[in-house]
Amino acid sequence: HALIPGLVNAHTHNPMTLLRGLADDLPLMVWLQEHIWPAEGRVMGPDFIRDGVELAVAEMLRGGTTCANENYFFPDVIAATYRQMGFRAVVGLPVIDFPTPWAKTADEYFQRAQEVHDSLRGEPLITTAFAPHAPYTVSDENFERIRVLSEQLDIPVHLHTHETAQEVEEGKARDGMRPFQRLQKLGLVNERLIAVHMTQLTDGEIAACAAAGVSVVHCPESNLKLASGFCPAEKLRTAGVNLCIGTDGCASNNDLDMFGEMRTAAMLAKAVAGDAAAFDAASTLRAATLNGARAIGLGEKIGSIEPGKRADLAAVRLDDLETQPLYHVASQLVYATGRHQVSDVWIDGQRKLANKALVGIDIDAIRDKARGWRERIAAEDTP
Repeated sequence: HALIPGLVNAHTHNPMTLLRGLADDLPLMVWLQEHIWPAEGRVMGPDFIRDGVELAVAEMLRGGTTCANENYFFPDVIAATYRQMGFRAVVGLPVIDFPTPWAKTADEYFQRAQEVHDSLRGEPLITTAFAPHAPYTVSDENFERIRVLSEQLDIPVHLHTHETAQEVEEGKARDGMRPFQRLQKLGLVNERLIAVHMTQLTDGEIAACAAAGVSVVHCPESNLKLASGFCPAEKLRTAGVNLCIGTDGCASNNDLDMFGEMRTAAMLAKAVAGDAAAFDAASTLRAATLNGARAIGLGEKIGSIEPGKRADLAAVRLDDLETQPLYHVASQLVYATGRHQVSDVWIDGQRKLANKALVGIDIDAIRDKARGWRERIAAEDTP
């Protein structure tokens, strides 16, 4: 075995696991506006949220992931489900400029965010972050409220930005500046910012991220599947930016496999940089563990195996035929290992996976719930 820090999935929408495969082979805005948002509008509620998170936790544990940076509605239900399952998570407090089943007005989004944050004080496994959706769905006024509150509460700000060239061009047309420039103007480009996707970056923006202490989450498989663009991972890394890895949601990935994501991230970075030495295996493994922990404010607790840290760990079999012979452990983990080789997982010292069997989780019940949602969503999706 290799014993590694539990993997940190730095960007997820885990209730959307129940939408896995619903709307494939479509560009981002068509996928989002014509398929995903309408489907969510029909089914989103506490039961959908709970059942989606349960399915996601089971999948993540079987793949060696012990922490997720969550970004979705009904954070109260999300937090309660993670707590019940003993899974570590940063729960996003959503803000978006239109009504949803979670909140109808800006004031309600912020009031409910404060309530959820306050209810989770002292929780050993659950913390919070503000989760404004994106520059094109959040106003200057709401971003300014987020900046003030994130400073007061000392919590991260987790948002999608510079995901596509279209987003950047529309931002320039609407605001007279690139979305990242707008975030700079609003005072959000700082060490609390977790910027997700970032496929459209100038050298100046990369330097600004490094200088300000911004964390960038690379979601290579989601970006490839939606043809959103390529994050300049090696440029970010060499500039000194804290670069992390996330799967995004199952509606656009379509899995929560951080081993697959590491391999794709490393190989894509080499192609984008035109350099086979770019984003080497050790850097990739660090991006999926310690860098992710640092981004979400947990770098002192998790992300590496050190005395004094919490025991979030995964044991990975390396004696399978697919990973023989073994010369370099980090290289084998990134380039050859599959998530099916994870045998045991611990979170905060509690065993969650024992010899590939989930501990205290009824997989038959989870499977039955997922099938029930499939029948409901597929029926409602039929014209």
